[in-house]
Amino acid sequence: MAIWLKRGAESEAVKLHDRSVREAVEKILADIKKRGDAAVRELSIQFDKLDREDYRLSQQEIDDCYAQLSERDLADIRFAQEQVRNFAQHQRDSLKDIEVETLPGVVLGHKNIPVSAAGCYFPGGKYPLLASAHMSIITAKVAGVKRIVSCAPPFNGKPAPAIVVAQHMAGADEIYCLGGIQAVAAMALGTESILPVDMLVGPGNAFVAEAKRQLFGRVGIDLFAGPTETLVIADDSVDGELCATDLLGQAEHGPDSPAVLLTTSAALARETMAEIDRLLDILPTADIARQSWGKFGEVIVAEDKDELLKIANDLAFEHVQVMTRDPDWLLHNMQNFGALFLGPRTNVAYGDKVIGTNHTLPTRKAARYTGGLWVGKFLKTCTYQRVLTDEASAQVGEYCSRLCALEGFSGHGEQANIRVRRYGHRDVPYAGIPE
Repeated sequence: MAIWLKRGAESEAVKLHDRSVREAVEKILADIKKRGDAAVRELSIQFDKLDREDYRLSQQEIDDCYAQLSERDLADIRFAQEQVRNFAQHQRDSLKDIEVETLPGVVLGHKNIPVSAAGCYFPGGKYPLLASAHMSIITAKVAGVKRIVSCAPPFNGKPAPAIVVAQHMAGADEIYCLGGIQAVAAMALGTESILPVDMLVGPGNAFVAEAKRQLFGRVGIDLFAGPTETLVIADDSVDGELCATDLLGQAEHGPDSPAVLLTTSAALARETMAEIDRLLDILPTADIARQSWGKFGEVIVAEDKDELLKIANDLAFEHVQVMTRDPDWLLHNMQNFGALFLGPRTNVAYGDKVIGTNHTLPTRKAARYTGGLWVGKFLKTCTYQRVLTDEASAQVGEYCSRLCALEGFSGHGEQANIRVRRYGHRDVPYAGIPE
């Protein structure tokens, strides 16, 4: 039986928070739909303290952002983007259009068609998260999206140079300094100055995630990517300092970011908790990480690896870092996760920033039914069919007519019957079936 040495927030408190977020988002979306640019501007002033006539960045502003970065900064961004582009291209190359003859004279196929326009959102109010630009824009570009709109909030009251450069270097067609609900709503709904997109992608806080949820249907979305979640699965082959460092490294994302240690070693669990207390005294971002760990952090000691596996699948966390003697056992047996980080030599920060896999991943148990952002999210796999011979049309038509009759769809049946008569030279009564 598993033992919780530390539990996170009670579910009722979380539900109450969810309800308040939902209601706030509903009001803001309705206001932007009604008043467009005026509402976006008011919200930007209110939440981001940024007042502009036009929130789209000019080429001069983009050039100024480049000038504020060193050559080393630019080289590092290029390196990270090369890794993301390389992996995304391999993913794209794995997706093939197909065309097969399934019966003599019957040809079926599908084409992978990119969406026409994508809106990419990048969080950046607390930290200038330029890595999100690589993950969304480059992935969309590799998929073949023609128009890419990107939004990131201001940092310290102005466009964050590193984020702007990353967006531009990745290939964004329109770059806006907009954050939060107003950014995703403007891209999805459109305003007087921003044409709407077909799809929204990118991570964000609880308000951004809820806005995407409410906008889904009007536009497509990648997934529900809310506050960062991290699960560290470890045994006594590693030490508490390593586990604590990796938990706090993600807890600093925000005060609502769950970080959980799952282990079969009670000694490691206690050592990790002690190390977290020690590191919170020296971590520069401890103010945020302490809130997150205090409210949402958990430490779970499982009885054995089978119980550990069950708990991990039930949690279905976004990031799962595995530091055990046999990490491949979880790779082969675990089903519900956003991304796996196998062994102590890798970690979630590598995936977040530079290694090449995408860091926009499912949260809040969405890993039960979806993976993370990748080129396939920007592609519509659309089917087509072709019947080449009279004989094939008549053959399929006979089956179709009888199956339609079983359902009572006589109009559907006649679509088949008319072809049985013309191409099969059969005498089928109107709204009847071929005998």
